[in-house]
Amino acid sequence: MTGPDTSFESPFWAQGALVAGVDEVGRGPLAGPVVAAAVILDPASIPVGLNDSKKLTLKRREALEPIIRAQAQVGLGVASVEEIDEINILQATYLAMRRAVAALPVVPAHLLIDGNRLPTDLPCPATAVVKGDGKSVSISAASIVAKIWRDDLMRDLAQQYPHYGWETNAGYGSKRHMDGLRDFGVTPHHRRSFAPIHNILYQDANVRSCFKKTN
Repeated sequence: MTGPDTSFESPFWAQGALVAGVDEVGRGPLAGPVVAAAVILDPASIPVGLNDSKKLTLKRREALEPIIRAQAQVGLGVASVEEIDEINILQATYLAMRRAVAALPVVPAHLLIDGNRLPTDLPCPATAVVKGDGKSVSISAASIVAKIWRDDLMRDLAQQYPHYGWETNAGYGSKRHMDGLRDFGVTPHHRRSFAPIHNILYQDANVRSCFKKTN
């Protein structure tokens, strides 16, 4: 299987234009923010071994991330758990993407965004690339930066909340995470708009209500 290449970037590079790849990580977890990165690669210095971050080992991601930061221009954007619950995960993802692009040191001529839909209010034209993290080197680089940053955050949060396995599941609904929710309840870092968390809170509220009625 072939990995990402420069076919999406090349038309812009041929004109001397800057193009940024944009990707997010963390749409599906039950806990933690959604994080996006925007990366403008130097066509003369593309890190070797770029690929969809999910297809790379942790060791390889950790090796590539500082190389990307050293050789490319990088912007990072985060949408909080509170924002996810307020505006929904899709809109929070778009918000994180806009913040990542805004955090770039320069405005690119074009954006290559992973997915099949584009955020609104972008500062420049953009193209949606389905499964772009496996097709475009710029999007692949963004996926690595975003995943490393978010995974590091979840490991830090796991030190404060050790019962949910966030250091390994990154907030996704693994068995250990669900067991932790059952035994220790919901933390401030859980997404209350997501069904498993909402259901736990709703059931707890019902139990408390029934207890009050019987006492």
